[in-house]
Amino acid sequence: MKTPLVLIVGRPNVGKSTLFNRLTKTDNAIVDDFSGVTRDRLYGEVEWNGKSFRLIDSGGYVPESDNLFEKAIREQVEFAIDEADAILFVVDGREGINPYDAEVAKLLRTSKKPVFLIVNKLDTPQQAMHVGEFYSLGINPVFDISGLNGRNLGDLLDELVESLAINFEDDEEDTRMRISIIGKPNVGKSSLTNALLGYDRTIVTDIPGTTRDSIDSVLKYYGEEIVLVDTAGLRKKSKVQENIEFYSNVRTYRALMESDVAILVIDAESGIEKQDQKIIQEAVRRRKGMIIAVNKWDLIEKETNTAKNYADEIIKALGSVYYVPILFISALTKQRIFKLIDLAKKVYQERTKKIPTSKLNDVLLPEIQKNPPPATPTGREVKIKYITQGGHFYPIFIFFCNYPKHIPDSYKRFLERKIRENFGFEGVAMTISFKDKS
Repeated sequence: MKTPLVLIVGRPNVGKSTLFNRLTKTDNAIVDDFSGVTRDRLYGEVEWNGKSFRLIDSGGYVPESDNLFEKAIREQVEFAIDEADAILFVVDGREGINPYDAEVAKLLRTSKKPVFLIVNKLDTPQQAMHVGEFYSLGINPVFDISGLNGRNLGDLLDELVESLAINFEDDEEDTRMRISIIGKPNVGKSSLTNALLGYDRTIVTDIPGTTRDSIDSVLKYYGEEIVLVDTAGLRKKSKVQENIEFYSNVRTYRALMESDVAILVIDAESGIEKQDQKIIQEAVRRRKGMIIAVNKWDLIEKETNTAKNYADEIIKALGSVYYVPILFISALTKQRIFKLIDLAKKVYQERTKKIPTSKLNDVLLPEIQKNPPPATPTGREVKIKYITQGGHFYPIFIFFCNYPKHIPDSYKRFLERKIRENFGFEGVAMTISFKDKS
């Protein structure tokens, strides 16, 4: 089932970040009266009446030049039309219609996607009496709301979720493994996809962000069909650098959400960087299977233990995500690229692997007896009595004990390490849960 994607668009300083914070129940977006504060790309989950969707704030930051300002607004809106399942178009109800609002509305009227005109900053019903002028923008429905105090957001969410209903329904079940090929621009994702498929399915250039869309391709591998998703930003390099990264990130995270196994491609000459680590953390949060592919390995001068030392540095940088397998490849020479598919299949199988309850308890309970959890703050002994595995799409291990709320994170990590030592789960994120034994 695909998670619907809703994108917030609008010119700077109309309250997009305030609305984002209110809907996601977070304070991740910086809010200020100064125009264009949002520079970071913001991703959040919204849950309403048992339904969840992904919300992304496109941000209001654009360079000071008037020409680039207009270009950035247009790029964000065109991207929203292409990528989102629904669009929240935010305007300032106190200021009235701005020329940029009219330009955005003109673009959105051509969209076949659900578009909601959000007249923000109307904190009281009295202020909302002036909403009428915004109907001239030619977009329906129109909601007069206050992102600051939450006024009328329930009505908005009701209609938004209803418009997304088709995306919440399960399509005919597709049992094929889905692999997302993700990473920063210009690390060789499209080259890798093309090498695996044997033909140029995607455009490859030296310009970062060449790929215009996320493209699903079917790889037939020894009679098995595997879906490959290649991701990244724009067909040509934009002058507005903030937008390039935004587009690339949105598509990366969306592909990640809809995949079983994520292959993070990094450039061998650059190594693993902060953005790569953020992608890995998102994959962990989503409990996806993970592999790191070090591309352009043919360009690295080899010495004794080069690969081992390189892998050790990556594992050190990943910290608690030490269990991700690393493969050194070259999309150009096709070195080890099909070993990558074999490894992805293995990780996929590990992700759905079930350990019999009797075996779990026979192996883990003696380990727990040798290294019991620390006592509660009041000095009571914490006893783990029983272990079982749940989860259909990824492993969840449930430990029944007498004081589940007093198990520290360090002990959770100890248990996870013991599970991995004894049962594998290479490349697979898991959940460790504690429940009252009663």
